[in-house]
Amino acid sequence: MVAQVAARVRENIQKVIVGKGLVIDLALVAVLCEGHILIEDVPGIGKTTLARSIAASLGCTFRRIQFTPDLLPSDVTGISYFNQKVQEFEFRPGPVMSQVVLADEINRATPRTQSALLEAMQERQVTVDGQTYPLSRPFLVLATQNPIELEGTFPLPEAQVDRFLIRLAIGYPTKEEEHTILLRFEQQDPLEDLAPVTTPGELVGVQQQVRQVRVEESVRGYIVDVVRATREHHEIQLGASPRGTLALYRCAQALAAIRGRAYVLPDDVKLLVPYVLTHRILISPATRLRGRLVADVLMDVIETVPVPVEKL
Repeated sequence: MVAQVAARVRENIQKVIVGKGLVIDLALVAVLCEGHILIEDVPGIGKTTLARSIAASLGCTFRRIQFTPDLLPSDVTGISYFNQKVQEFEFRPGPVMSQVVLADEINRATPRTQSALLEAMQERQVTVDGQTYPLSRPFLVLATQNPIELEGTFPLPEAQVDRFLIRLAIGYPTKEEEHTILLRFEQQDPLEDLAPVTTPGELVGVQQQVRQVRVEESVRGYIVDVVRATREHHEIQLGASPRGTLALYRCAQALAAIRGRAYVLPDDVKLLVPYVLTHRILISPATRLRGRLVADVLMDVIETVPVPVEKL
């Protein structure tokens, strides 16, 4: 059931996005885990297009928030205003009250506005003037940011980055893929005609099924060992938190389900580590001066942690 729904959504997204099968699968992993996605890459790669394709395929209510320096927290969450006709205060919902929210160029808003998303992302609710409003399920934040152009931007605080389940980079297309992009967009934008291939009710159902995917004790121990190794590595200043452990566990279940399995393999965990843990750790200044990247250090961690093997 999970694999079938994922295949439909993947095929639908690929009507717009050329190639990038792994990126699409990782985005589906986040969707099935009820997690949020941070898409970080250079301009023109297709970050917003991917986010809009996912939203259009899920059949959920969708709102886009263009983050700018003058955006206020109330522009995200909504406001309470006095209705003179009925002589009482009423709540006008903000765009975050949708099921799928595209936070475009999130690092261009001030930290105060960025933090307005924190409660919604973690608690699935917003509080305005002391009144709490629950968000409908499913709820997904797709945020994009440009890591190159830093002028006029506000780096995301660690607390908010940690609330994104997965961080993705799309990357440039191959020569053949770029030819296909030109042909596909020659007459019209295929995103305009993209129709939903699932419903919110079906999506919530498969999200619950993902949690039934079996994780053997040895694989569960491997997940814990990998995350704990990030806290003990000499080049890492701040290792992944228990939230990172849980994120890796849930993502491994979802990836296995997408691939039609009812159990998690160690290879699922190894594939997911760079996407789930990279934004959750800080390497030391000395390591950065040597030109080492977070991805390089994580590869060392993966290579040093023993992989469980099946006993014959």
